[in-house]
Amino acid sequence: MLWLWILLAAAALLLIFGVLGYNRLVRLRNEVDTGWANIDVQLQRRADLIPNLVEAVRAYAAHERAVFEDVTRARAALQGAQTPGAAADANDGLSGALGRLFAVAEAYPELRASENFLELQEDLTDTEDKISAARRYYNATVNRFNTGVQSIPWVLIAKPLGFNAREFFSALGDTAPPDVSFAPAP
Repeated sequence: MLWLWILLAAAALLLIFGVLGYNRLVRLRNEVDTGWANIDVQLQRRADLIPNLVEAVRAYAAHERAVFEDVTRARAALQGAQTPGAAADANDGLSGALGRLFAVAEAYPELRASENFLELQEDLTDTEDKISAARRYYNATVNRFNTGVQSIPWVLIAKPLGFNAREFFSALGDTAPPDVSFAPAP
């Protein structure tokens, strides 16, 4: 009779362990999803600023067609990215294309003085800062989630229940917002 109580207690403990572990992994997965949603919102905001920025520069530098096409392609790639890795690669491509666009803008003093252009520049800088903050939050939550699904004892329930490690959003070479200053050179 004692062995039956011991067996029931062990089963109850295993059940409690399983429920607590599952709930912890669900919470961590939801934090990762929220973190990715925050990045996605900021990337979309950035992509939405691009057409206005391109039009502002195009009005002054119509002969720079290749630069505008590069920015448009990079924006489309970012909007079509389906995974954090693909989004990070597309984000790097867009940062490079925007750098070339801003280099073109440097040649036009009237553009640099345009209130609309200055506002777009400020919005873009603000968005870059928000992307960076969202990336840090997302990567921190991915780290906690991945640690949870890969460490004992949680790994015992993570794999059978379909919890798999998530991909980080890395921005190689994009550790700071791009310099978009249009102040005249000294």
